[in-house]
Amino acid sequence: MRLTLLCLDKGISIRYILDMNKNIYIVGFMGTGKSTVGKILSSRLKMKFVETDDIIEKKENMKITDIFSKKGERYFRAVEKKVLKEISARDNLIVSCGGGIIIDEDNVSIMKNTGVIVCLEADDKTIYERVKKDKSRPLLNVSDPVRRIRELLEARAPFYERADIFIDTAGVSPGGVASRIIHGLGNV
Repeated sequence: MRLTLLCLDKGISIRYILDMNKNIYIVGFMGTGKSTVGKILSSRLKMKFVETDDIIEKKENMKITDIFSKKGERYFRAVEKKVLKEISARDNLIVSCGGGIIIDEDNVSIMKNTGVIVCLEADDKTIYERVKKDKSRPLLNVSDPVRRIRELLEARAPFYERADIFIDTAGVSPGGVASRIIHGLGNV
């Protein structure tokens, strides 16, 4: 897996995002800091923060783990796509996306057409250390979660490559990650 401290693409700038009412979509594997960093970005950029998973839980009136166990991943992904379409109709948002949202080509198109995609990355061991006590991660409720993380990272790597900006979060504070994102957006 490619781990890049900062990779910029497509001539995106922070002024463009703010002036054009674009959204900032934060994607990446679970445990990379999407929610934490998103809240910090929201505060610093004075943009509203939303989480796709929170909206899904409210709409479905159940936790993500229950949706997965009772209705399946396919159902969850369909609801996730519908929620993303609703969010994308709004502007000036920081959107923390579920870890697998980027595996759907339609979702990528929606995000690229309405904003910029920032991918937060970390290695498998860092991710495991961050999420090992959290039993609400349905894809990691397996006998060997580190192996499962590695498999999912490898499977999702080509999808994450569609992002516009990449930030490695291992060993960096959430505030530091937010600063790198802002710096990257402002220097393209």
